[in-house]
Amino acid sequence: MTKKRKRQEDFQKVKLKVGKKKPKLENATDTTFKTKAIQIPEQLKEDGVLPTQNRKLNIKDLLSQMHHYSPGVKHNALLGLKELLSQYPFVIDAHLSSIISEVAAVFTDKDSSVRGAAVHLLQFLASKIRAEQIAPFFPLVSAHLSSAMTHISEGIQEDSLKVLDVLLEAYPALLTDRSIILLKNFVELISHQQLSKRLKSRDKLSWMLSVNPNRRVTSQQWRLNVLTRLKKFLQAVVDGSSDTEDEGLQEQKDDSHSVRNPLCISWKLHANNQQHIQLFESGGLRPKINSSFRLRSLTSVMDSAEKGLSSAENLKSFIEIIIPLLIECWIEASPAQSAPILGNLLESESQQLMQQVLSIIHLLWKLTKRHDETYKMELWLRMNYLVDFKHHFMRHFPYSLQDTVKHKKKDPCKSNRNCMKSSNNIDHLLLNLTLCDIMVSLASTSTLQTDSGWLDMIRKFVTDTLQDGSKLNSKQVNRLLGVTWRLMQIQQNKVATEPLIKAVYTLYQQRNLLFPVRTLLLKFFSNVYQKEDLRTQRIRSRSKVLSRWLAGLPQQLALLGLRNPELSNQLIDIIHSAASRSNKELLQSLQATAAQIYDPLEGTLVLLPAEAQRRLVQLVYFLPCLPASLLACLSRCCIMGRMSSDLAATLIGILHMRSSFAGWKCQVQDNSVNDVDYFSFLFSTLIGFSREELTSLQGIRGKPHISQTQLSPIRLYLTDLDQFLHHWAVTEVICHSLSTIPSQSQCFDILQTGICKYLVGLVVIPDSTAGSVLCAINKLLDQACIISENLHRFLASCCYSLLYFLLTIDREDAEHLQKRDMLWRSCISALALLPRLLRLMLQSLQVSRICREELPIVAQLLRLLMQHGQLRSHMITNEFLVQQIIKDIMTLKSGEVQEQWLTDLHYCFNIYLASHPQTPGPINTVY
Repeated sequence: MTKKRKRQEDFQKVKLKVGKKKPKLENATDTTFKTKAIQIPEQLKEDGVLPTQNRKLNIKDLLSQMHHYSPGVKHNALLGLKELLSQYPFVIDAHLSSIISEVAAVFTDKDSSVRGAAVHLLQFLASKIRAEQIAPFFPLVSAHLSSAMTHISEGIQEDSLKVLDVLLEAYPALLTDRSIILLKNFVELISHQQLSKRLKSRDKLSWMLSVNPNRRVTSQQWRLNVLTRLKKFLQAVVDGSSDTEDEGLQEQKDDSHSVRNPLCISWKLHANNQQHIQLFESGGLRPKINSSFRLRSLTSVMDSAEKGLSSAENLKSFIEIIIPLLIECWIEASPAQSAPILGNLLESESQQLMQQVLSIIHLLWKLTKRHDETYKMELWLRMNYLVDFKHHFMRHFPYSLQDTVKHKKKDPCKSNRNCMKSSNNIDHLLLNLTLCDIMVSLASTSTLQTDSGWLDMIRKFVTDTLQDGSKLNSKQVNRLLGVTWRLMQIQQNKVATEPLIKAVYTLYQQRNLLFPVRTLLLKFFSNVYQKEDLRTQRIRSRSKVLSRWLAGLPQQLALLGLRNPELSNQLIDIIHSAASRSNKELLQSLQATAAQIYDPLEGTLVLLPAEAQRRLVQLVYFLPCLPASLLACLSRCCIMGRMSSDLAATLIGILHMRSSFAGWKCQVQDNSVNDVDYFSFLFSTLIGFSREELTSLQGIRGKPHISQTQLSPIRLYLTDLDQFLHHWAVTEVICHSLSTIPSQSQCFDILQTGICKYLVGLVVIPDSTAGSVLCAINKLLDQACIISENLHRFLASCCYSLLYFLLTIDREDAEHLQKRDMLWRSCISALALLPRLLRLMLQSLQVSRICREELPIVAQLLRLLMQHGQLRSHMITNEFLVQQIIKDIMTLKSGEVQEQWLTDLHYCFNIYLASHPQTPGPINTVY
């Protein structure tokens, strides 16, 4: 009993009394907590009711119906989404994540109508959503696409290609980021894995084409559909790579000196250290840095799957899988062995499949050229696939299309062996050219003897295609020229290259060629010429066809005019390149057509835009001879305003460098610019108007075109402001050129003779011409110059006519007000340099012959002349004349109330002349 009681005491049960709280256990956990409310009024506030579509369903209702078990409900939900998003596009941004995830989820739906509605909705969304918006959700879209492409259901696989089309069209760059996964999906769509019989282990699996009788289309049609998408996908990969190249002319880029953007240098700024010129040794567009170190590309730190086809290993692996499958597809579609070799007619579907096969191989070949070790990759391709390609591809080369005979009117295009496209829109010529491009990429100079058999077949086909006179489109010509260029690189002797160049020239001579075709041909010939010119003089052998092509370029440029400015620019660049290399044939042709190109009315120079004009002006430097007739045309181009004043200054500078006054230490070209013709050019450009134009101006009378005063025999023709500013800018350049001539006195005599012969005696002279003549006189005048009396009187009349015009300009006439400073400086400088000129002008101020309205203007002119610091001493010398003029004015105004202008005139005379100050102050009066 005692032991039993002890055991019970160890586990005593606590008796709880009614109304008493249960005591807390020693190991009890405190579960009490406190909460506080968080107020987010802006997020909780709703903008009223969400927008709805016709069935009164909003975006949340429609997205929730996407999970319904009924295909009809999901189909209606997709249609409703498209309707809602069409009416309220802002809903897309607010619910983009939900929309993308729900639409992508139905790519693998069992019902075909639901999948079709999803494709249509995706196509609509692609036009509304930018790539940067959908980029965060694109991995989900890509995962659903991969699931659909590898689905067990044939219908889902077929619809997955439609989804792929939409994504390739809208987001190619995003889609190609997952190239490795999608490329494997493409392979699985047309083939299945098979254990290789040669290997007992399962280390290596081979792929073979699969046949599924459950599909709605034939196996060949299904492969065509898949390969068409694969070609688009690889094209997107090629376009998205860093170094994009043309399809057919990529080989030409390696050796060509493409047209480079020149560095515009202002030597004035450079001399003042305001423009820095960085020079590179043999730099070109991309300066070469001699270094043994090489920066690692960003792709080298990525995972193999992330690199995609930018990795050489991944590209080789894919080529090893896809090429055997493509060859199998080719074998199924190619002509039967028993078929006759001549003609090699193909059915439409077979040719489409063969075209896709070759296009895919061609794109893969382009991707191999993007890697660093291109030579090793080409060698690997040749070793592995040349034999198969020769056996299967070149066996029935060239291929043509078997078209269905229809009883219609005969079409001349269909009778041509190389017609562009058949009635089924199939380009069989492009098929043959793609095959040629693939094959020639596997050949090289070292393998010429081994490959001579099939290379001769390709060379004959290319030559015949170029010479048969058929109309080719740009894509065909691009591929054709690429093959031609490669053939010329493989065999570089003149015997092999000259027939190819002649064949291309035959195509070039066709009329009404499309602009892209003409551009490609020009680019080809330019590259051929530049590569030929790079050879040393010892081994250089000029192509006669190439020389004939170069000689015809200037005439083409003259005839083209403004009809195609882009083509004109290309012609100018090629002509400039050849002229800078002193190509004899081109320079002779350029000399013969220079009068047409630089015609001031309808020449190429005045018709083309400014940049093309600059290049044409530069060509003047390379002309062998500059006759008087050409200089007359160039002078008219400078002064007519159809090219900028800066460009006119460049032209004047080029002619000065070609003249005998340029100061060359070495001997320049003999008789390039005759001295008499050069001075004639400078004087004609200085005057700014031709003799015929000056003659026609003599009959103009009255305002607003004429400024006339009774005290001067010269009336001024008021030019437009734009014409005046252009003429003045050209005048400054002409004056600078004249000032650089060593014998200034002889130069002044020539200028004086020209003015007296062509300007003295004219009644009406343009204001810009009068100012330009005064500017030139100021620049050339020195103590050794002797001015004739006729020139003195002519300049005096010009000065007073200009000063009268400046003092009578209406303040509201903003156009003529901008001429005032330039003309005023020219007149004052001339009066300060030639004291006799000032005296003759004062003597001409016979106020008794003028009307009373002109008296205040004469008084204002005298006052300004007396106030001007440069003229103070000369005005003191002519004090008697000034005093006599003032007396005559007082006589005419006697008996009248003295006006303010007369008081100011008396005051200025007493201050500046009557007191005879010894040191005239530096007053530069502003009128």
